[in-house]
Amino acid sequence: MKIGNFTIDKNSPVFIIAELSANHNGSLETALETVRAAKRAGADCIKLQTYTADSITLDSDKPDFVIKGTIWDGRKLHELYQEAYTPWEWHKTIYEAAAAEGLICFSSPFDKTAVDLLEELNSPAYKIASFEITDIPLIEYVASKGKPIIISTGIAELKDIELAVEACKRVGNHDIALLKCTSSYPAPIEEANMCMVKDIAERFNVISGLSDHTMGATVPIVATTFGAKIIEKHFILDRNIGGPDASFSMNEEEFTAMVKAVREAEKAIGVVDYTLTEKQAKGKDFSRSLYIAEDIKSGEILTENNLRSVRPGFGLHPKFYNELLGKKVNADLEKGTPMSLDFIQ
Repeated sequence: MKIGNFTIDKNSPVFIIAELSANHNGSLETALETVRAAKRAGADCIKLQTYTADSITLDSDKPDFVIKGTIWDGRKLHELYQEAYTPWEWHKTIYEAAAAEGLICFSSPFDKTAVDLLEELNSPAYKIASFEITDIPLIEYVASKGKPIIISTGIAELKDIELAVEACKRVGNHDIALLKCTSSYPAPIEEANMCMVKDIAERFNVISGLSDHTMGATVPIVATTFGAKIIEKHFILDRNIGGPDASFSMNEEEFTAMVKAVREAEKAIGVVDYTLTEKQAKGKDFSRSLYIAEDIKSGEILTENNLRSVRPGFGLHPKFYNELLGKKVNADLEKGTPMSLDFIQ
């Protein structure tokens, strides 16, 4: 998968996305400063969400349209999305600001008109949000544009993921990434199930990653060790500015620390390699080897008292120890002499 100038494959660094979402809190200047902060924090990408309240839900007072059981409990869907949406006229400015910072920018569209707007901006990729994974017509329309498509699996059962992947492939798009996600805000860490990152990659033969709503950096680090190649976190300048997503978003300091931890985790994973570096090989000097432990004369027998396996490692390999016990030496040997087979009669 190639997004902008960033190649994502099993050998690439993790592609780290800062999710702007509603964290502009209605201010374009805040949105632009968030872009700049995301660059400072080490993100590779800033991601938007493209919808209006009317394109994502209905303006209705019926019980179905009132939120229950979340941090937005009691609020009407239309009211929440009216507050949270990113005005469409801002998109071009934000895309340009991202480009000026060297950040990739793309978005999650929530209907066909949003896709059409993003196509005009030459969006390099698309993200399908967790709650849209069941919107097969939308997925088909997005996938038909031939761009990389990243799909969050937060509310998905296995069949939902299969249907979404099939929808992409049906229109000829095989450039698919799937993100393990827990659609809870914030998400309990015990529900992260990061072992699924590896399973998703193998089961669907796709790039896998993480869209994370837990607090802190632990889950992104664990995801990295399980092979996540994309990590997305909500990003905010300052949680004190408020907004629907503020409580589970990372600020610049926290995001910076997460990026550093992910990059260190990547280095720690390394490769399967049983050869030693020069420094590691030097460490063998402190390993065990066989040494003469008491002064002995030529013709004397090697015993457990005068031949020992000790540090350092300049003598004979300890694997010869049992074989040498009871053998006679052919020279006078001082305590501290590294043992050699040449000393055996």
